[in-house]
Amino acid sequence: MRPKTEQLDDGHRWLRIADPTWNDPLDPTFAAEFGGRWNPPGGHPTLYLNEDIVTARLNLRAWSANWPWEPEDLRPEHAPVLVEATLPRDQTVADAHTPAGLKALGLPASYPQHANGRPVGHGTCQPIGTAVSEHGLRGIRARSAQTPLGAGRELAWFPASQRSKARLVSIRTFNDWYWS
Repeated sequence: MRPKTEQLDDGHRWLRIADPTWNDPLDPTFAAEFGGRWNPPGGHPTLYLNEDIVTARLNLRAWSANWPWEPEDLRPEHAPVLVEATLPRDQTVADAHTPAGLKALGLPASYPQHANGRPVGHGTCQPIGTAVSEHGLRGIRARSAQTPLGAGRELAWFPASQRSKARLVSIRTFNDWYWS
């Protein structure tokens, strides 16, 4: 595999949905332990981020899918917050959103779905994420898996080392980010 690469814009404010009780919402070790779309359980540290507010709202729907209530029913003090963060400069990542980028990673042109409409699962994406990390790239910028047509962009960021950290810019309350 030869990933198509791209350089992330320095200073971009990436967004992460977080439980207000989390000690460090920008800690990538949780996903390293439990796994995610682009990293297997016990794999490399990964911080999952949204590129924009619309994608964050879509991901909240997935995050809350098994709740017995809708996000709109939550009291603001118990509702998820939105963490804004920047990444270290000069981050080169794999492209998983353009036709050429998807092809280079061995993903279908219809990603996040197969041509037959079935979702492309974690079992397909995790080995790709591992290979991208082993290539020394800092992550994967992908079409959002929360929409059938892949609208929106997500980033699975792979820190270069334990010292490589996302920098907290702000934390927005649910009423501030969800309804705006």
